Amino acid sequence: MTYSKRLHYLRTLLAALVSALFFFPIYWWLTVSLKSDTEIFALPPLLFDFEVTLDSYKEVILGITSESEALNEGTMSWGGGNYYMLPTMLDSVFIALASTFFAISISTFAAYALSRMRFKGQQHYIFWILSTRMMPPVAVAIPMFLIFKNFSLLDTYTGVIIVHTLMNLPLSILLIKSFIDDLPIEVDEVALVDGASRWLIFRKLIFPMVRGGVAAAAVLCFIFSWTEFLFVLSLTQTSVNTIPVMSSTFVTSTGTAWGAMAALGTAATIPAFIFILLVQKHLVRGLTMGSLKS
Repeated sequence: MTYSKRLHYLRTLLAALVSALFFFPIYWWLTVSLKSDTEIFALPPLLFDFEVTLDSYKEVILGITSESEALNEGTMSWGGGNYYMLPTMLDSVFIALASTFFAISISTFAAYALSRMRFKGQQHYIFWILSTRMMPPVAVAIPMFLIFKNFSLLDTYTGVIIVHTLMNLPLSILLIKSFIDDLPIEVDEVALVDGASRWLIFRKLIFPMVRGGVAAAAVLCFIFSWTEFLFVLSLTQTSVNTIPVMSSTFVTSTGTAWGAMAALGTAATIPAFIFILLVQKHLVRGLTMGSLKS
């Protein structure tokens, strides 16, 4: 065996080990959601040889506490489980999609203005936008609570969507601006000479060329909103709930519902995965844009 082949096999082995290191926790979490309570705590751990059950998913998604209770009653007890989380998942999807839409809508126009127009204090304004992203959320949690309380926005969808939109604006503005900066300014100048308005230039020329960057920003905004915990915890009570906050209720003084928690965590990845698939075409182009520059 030649040296180059041995090196190739060694690299393949290392890549496989690194991949296994990253994928094993995901596999473990998935198997926990498919095990019974007895098998979850079995020693040694049951990695492959276990009986698959969907009881945790039935309780989390359908609200069916157990098949035995449903059979005894003669009907299926929909929505009656202690860990029934389908309304919470729908709340999370709505909040994430709405906040992503508003964040991207505002960010795209702001990024174009910051990239193409010149005004006094522009660099200071850009740095201020960046600095808001550096600020820890816990530093503004209490002031945000008091402001939202005065405007009657506590425990409302509007309040959570607003705070998630504000949270995602700095990153999405700077990300989309970087894509617009990569486009030659001559595109705008030629269109202006031909009599096109700024709005027409943005709509017909700039936006189609940075669609990949917008898709990349949208994915990040969706994921950040989907996983945000602190603001939802401090600004909501009972009317509005999201998956990160409700998943904390699975840990109680009497124990942790590991099966239901794993089922919720596994099911919670599906909406994010679907959203990424929908923008995959533009996302790949956005992430590789500029990589072939000399």
